[in-house]
Formats: sequence, structure tokens, C-alpha cells
Amino acid sequence: MRILVAEDDPRLMELLRRGLRGEGFVVDSTGNGARVLELVQENDYDVVVLDIMLPGMNGLRVCTRMREAALWVPVLMLTAKDGEFDEAEGLDTGADDYVTKPFSYVALVARLRALVRRGQRERPAAIEAGDLRVDPATRRCHRGQVPVPLTMREFAVLWYLASRRGEVVSKTEILEHVWGSFDGDVNVVEVYVSALRRKIDAPFRRRTIHTVRGAGYRLEDEPALP
Repeated sequence: MRILVAEDDPRLMELLRRGLRGEGFVVDSTGNGARVLELVQENDYDVVVLDIMLPGMNGLRVCTRMREAALWVPVLMLTAKDGEFDEAEGLDTGADDYVTKPFSYVALVARLRALVRRGQRERPAAIEAGDLRVDPATRRCHRGQVPVPLTMREFAVLWYLASRRGEVVSKTEILEHVWGSFDGDVNVVEVYVSALRRKIDAPFRRRTIHTVRGAGYRLEDEPALP
């Protein structure tokens, strides 16, 4: 079982890392919220332990961005905060369980194993635009009956555009929801949109991702080009 631990306290991070490895988990770790988004898109985790008070991007926002990017790995929220409103806020962002510090290590491991047994939560239904089908449950894309292989980042961009089908989505919004935090050139979005067009449109003589000059992109399927 592979687990990601995101915790801002180095001492607690090391204790969790050693303990969970002793329990048989393969453990990756980070103390930065934005890095969590990168890792969950690059790796298949069975569960994520997510501290709320993370630098760069707090755990609540990280969890929200994960769900918006169709990343459905179970999340156990870990925080020093207490009270039912904090718990509700954590669960409302898409977390699957919630533990308050200080906590029982034995109980934490039991909760993690329960989340792994339960598996990933129910995902939203696939989105269709014409004969384009984007399925977050399998992270697969089809044009008609033809599968279209996509990288995880390409799929995340397509899923976000598809989830807002018919709306104009800016580059900044795509960066925030797919990358979480990005200090480079926002035009990196153009690279991914171009790649998507080469894969989901050009081979099928279709036009799905439309550029709205000065505003962003809109996903809206049109009939096949003549």
C-alpha cells in the first residue's frame, strides 16, 4: 500500500514516516501543499494523510483542488484545529476522514487501513460532449469507440474544461485547479491545450476546445469538419 503524508511539522513527519513504513506502507512525504497536487497527479496512492496547516497552499484548498481535478484518492485530514465546524469544513472540501492532533497512532493506522479497504469514493459520472467521453472513474478518454491516451496532466486539464462545458475558462483558472501553484509562464496551458487538440480533435476532424481570444478556452463539441 502506498501512502502520501503531507505534514508541516518535520518531527511529526519523521515519526509518521517511520511508523507507517513499519506497518508495511510505502511512504512518500512532503511539507508543501502545492507539492501534494504534483505528487498525486504523478503517482497512484492508496491514501493521503493531509495536514490542514500546510505552507504554500493549505490542506483544505489542496483537497478541493484534488477533487476538482478528478483525483479521488481517499484523504484523511490531519490538523491541530478542533471543533465540529473545522471538521465539517474539512469534510466539505472532499476529505474522507478527519483526525485531530494529538491523536492515537494506533487509531490513525486503523483509520488509514479502513480507508484503503473502502477504496476511492464514488466519482462523478462521465461527461460527454458530442462523441467525446471523459470518465473520471477510469481516467480515460474516448472519441466514439476509440480510446484516446492522455497523460495525467492532460486528462486533468480536459476534465476541468469538460466539467465547465460551454463556459469560458481562463488560463489562470486552469492553472489554479490543475497545477494548484505555478510560478512559471501561464502560457504552459497553451502547450497542454495544443496537445489535447492533437489527440482528441485533429485525428477525428473535430473542434472541441475553442480559443476565446483574450479570455481563455471553452469546451463545446461541434459537428465533424467537412
